[in-house]
Amino acid sequence: MLKRVFVAPDPGWLRLRSAVRAVLGVGLAVAVCGLAGHSLVAAVTGGLAALLALFTVTDTTVRGQAVTTLLLPAVGFPVLAVAAGLHDLPPARDAAFLAIMGLGVYARRWGPRGHALGVFAFMMFFATQFLHTVPGQLVELYGAVALSIAASSAVRFGLWCYERKLPPAAAPAPPSGTGLARTTTRQAIQATLGGGFALLAGQVLSDQRWYWAVGATWWIFVNTASRGETLVRGFRRVLGTVLGIAAGTVVAIPLHGAAVPSVALIALCVFGIFYTAPVSYTWMMFAVTVMAGLLYGLLGVLNPDLLALRLTETGVGALGAALAVLLVLPVTTHATTDAWIERALRCVHACATEAAARLAGSRTADPTPRIAELELLLGRVRLSLAPLVHPLSPLRGRKEKARRVLALLDDCAREVRGLASIAADPEASHDDRLAAACWRVEAAVEALTTPGRARAATESGTVTEFAEPEPALAHLHGLERALSDLAAPLRSTRPSPLAGA
Repeated sequence: MLKRVFVAPDPGWLRLRSAVRAVLGVGLAVAVCGLAGHSLVAAVTGGLAALLALFTVTDTTVRGQAVTTLLLPAVGFPVLAVAAGLHDLPPARDAAFLAIMGLGVYARRWGPRGHALGVFAFMMFFATQFLHTVPGQLVELYGAVALSIAASSAVRFGLWCYERKLPPAAAPAPPSGTGLARTTTRQAIQATLGGGFALLAGQVLSDQRWYWAVGATWWIFVNTASRGETLVRGFRRVLGTVLGIAAGTVVAIPLHGAAVPSVALIALCVFGIFYTAPVSYTWMMFAVTVMAGLLYGLLGVLNPDLLALRLTETGVGALGAALAVLLVLPVTTHATTDAWIERALRCVHACATEAAARLAGSRTADPTPRIAELELLLGRVRLSLAPLVHPLSPLRGRKEKARRVLALLDDCAREVRGLASIAADPEASHDDRLAAACWRVEAAVEALTTPGRARAATESGTVTEFAEPEPALAHLHGLERALSDLAAPLRSTRPSPLAGA
């Protein structure tokens, strides 16, 4: 697992740049809070706000990111006030926490902005439980949050806004629907009920740290769209927590809250969170758990029993999420996977069409944004298929087919990236056979995404070979082969051989 984090592709060093910028942004936010004379509690709240602003705001344009960032306090401040005001009223506090949890998940239907605002609202309520915030601290916390978001924004949008040089990519919208057919509606209900179970069970374990169980349930639901994805994410969260607690026992406890080494290690954890998040939820949770232990050390309450309780509460939260997705309006892996694979295949066709048009002399055709969109869609496909390719999955046949699908989709992506790079060369020549090859690609995609047409396409579709094909034709031929090979694992039987997970 650890090797995968360091060998995973990082085009344009985006993960590395994001992680370094996060350390700078969060570090500046905490430093500004310190210079302003804020308490340690306020500085921790401000640092969390800065981290969330950098981590959760993922709009596809810089302008959109700036707008969402400006809206964070508008959502966070009222939540802080409600949570602090209900501090001594446990029943009302618990009901408000679950309501914000459900609304936060429901807000995902409005895309990246809704997602970011929902996460920020939940985490502001969570932070008040973590820090035992009371109404008298609100003014200071408001100031710390505002200063921290301003400081992190200065780094993100001023000092190092590398996104300005990147082509905008269309954010892949989740499969839509109405009423209970809509995934976000189902997940909002699941998260609320799962969070309710976690809250009650967590309070049985501890009347002081129960919120860890609710937080575990919340984060397991983030960025998932089916019961299989949620179960795998829960397993990975528990595994990452176990590893993080083991590291915290060796690293955080011996420090006894020493400021300088603790702050240095927290900065390393922030880097780890941002660097590993896109490729490994387990190692992201490892970094989060170690950071939490170091923060408890700074607050003077860290001990082995607290770390053990953290693990138990995480297990309760994972159990709550698992019960919710299995018993309450389940969303099958098959339904989600088919939708994302279809979107990815249609994007492959759009990439090839744009590249061919560019080679034909069109000045407006540009496959670059489509390539970026394809990378996002393939990430969603991998996440959706994660339950089937997981090492502990007992479904061997489906596991092999799922791995075959992922490998062939990666082949498609490699071929269209190569085609796009050739199309970007102004001296690349146009071959009349490109149009015919693109037509065959379109037919292959249509066959894969339209029930009943795959067999005919497989029987009649042929890939014409040439002794010395043009480089662009070579990529198109490779793409045709990959699409033809996809017919077997995707549509060999009805229902899909990937169904039932």
